[in-house]
Amino acid sequence: MVEEYDRLKEIKAFDETEAGVKGLVDAGITQIPRFFHKSISDDIPVLKDSQFSVPIIDLKGFNDPIKRKEIVDRVREASENGGFFQIINHSISKSVMEEMKEGVRRFHEQETEVKKAFYTRDYSKAVMYNTNNSLYTSPSTDWRDSFSYRMAPNTPNPKELPLVCRDILVEYSKQVMKVGIFLFELISEALGLNPNHLFDMDCTEGHLVFCHYYPPCPQPELTMGTNKHADMDFLTVLLQDDIGGLQVLNDNKWIDVSPQPGALVVNIGDLLQLITNDRFKSVEHRVLASHIGPRISIASFFATCVTPTSKMYGPIKELLSENNPPKYRQTTVQEYISYFGKKCIDGTKPLDRFKLTKTE
Repeated sequence: MVEEYDRLKEIKAFDETEAGVKGLVDAGITQIPRFFHKSISDDIPVLKDSQFSVPIIDLKGFNDPIKRKEIVDRVREASENGGFFQIINHSISKSVMEEMKEGVRRFHEQETEVKKAFYTRDYSKAVMYNTNNSLYTSPSTDWRDSFSYRMAPNTPNPKELPLVCRDILVEYSKQVMKVGIFLFELISEALGLNPNHLFDMDCTEGHLVFCHYYPPCPQPELTMGTNKHADMDFLTVLLQDDIGGLQVLNDNKWIDVSPQPGALVVNIGDLLQLITNDRFKSVEHRVLASHIGPRISIASFFATCVTPTSKMYGPIKELLSENNPPKYRQTTVQEYISYFGKKCIDGTKPLDRFKLTKTE
C-alpha cells in the first residue's frame, strides 16, 4: 500500500515554522522531508575532465587598448559559447568579499527568533528571508535558505537591512554595481556597440541581491541545492565560497564551475539572450546538495525584478539584418519574470514563450 502523502500540508507546516532548512538540520534530522526529493531523475552525465571549462578572464590592465581588446574578445567568446565565465582583478577587494560571505553566514546563523522578523513571501518587502521563493509551486524544494534585498532602482533605508550584516550589504552592493556597469560596457563592445549601449538601455537599472545558505544535507543524493534553471535577468554576478557544487550545462553535459580565489562568476541571463537575438546565450545551471556545509553564495541580479516598469525590451535593432531578423517579440521585464515564475512545468523554456513565429 502506498502511504498517503499530503505534499501541500507538509510544505505549509514546514513554512509556518519559519526556521528554514537550517532549522531541520539544527533539529538533527537524518532523513529529509519528501518534498525536498528530486522530482525528475537527471541522467545527464557530469564531466570532471572535459574539453570545455569555464573561462577565467583577467580584467587587469583593461585601460590599455590592446589588453582591453583581448578582454572583450574573451568576453564575446564566453558569452556566445558557454554563457558562463569567471573574472579576476575586478576591483572588489578580497577583504570585502570575505566579509560579505561572513555577513551572510552571520545572518543565517542567528537565533531563529531574530531571523523570523524578516521571514516573508511578500515580494514588496525590501528584505525577504525564506526557504525557496517558489516553495508552493516548484515540483521539488531546493535544500537552501535565502534572504534577498534590492538595491536599485529604489535603495532601501539602511535600517530595513539586518543589523548583523547591514554595513557590508551596503558596501558590497555598491562595489558589485560598479563591476556590473563595467561588465555591461565590455558586453556592449563585444556586440560591436557603443560601450554605453546596454547601460543606456537601463540594463543596470535594477539590482537584486540573493544571499544563499546551503546547510549540510544528510541525504544529498535525494535532493538539489538549487534545481536546474536559467536566470531571468540580463546578467548575474555571483560570489561563491570554496565548497563548490555549482555546475553549468554545456553540450548536454554538466560541467563544474570550480571556485577560484578572488573570482566572481558571471553568467548571461535570459533577457540578455533575448535582446542580443540569441547571439549571447543564457544557459541552465544548478547547485548540488552536499554533506559538506554550509555553502555560502551571493548572487547579484541585474534586472528590475520586483519594481515594474513599462519599458519594452526586444532584439537590439543594431544587431538585426536581413539575414538576422528578430527572433523574439518585445516584452517588459515584469511580463517576462511573471511568466518565468510559472516554472514552465511542461518542460518548455521561458524564452520559447516569447519567440516570434515565421509568419510574424
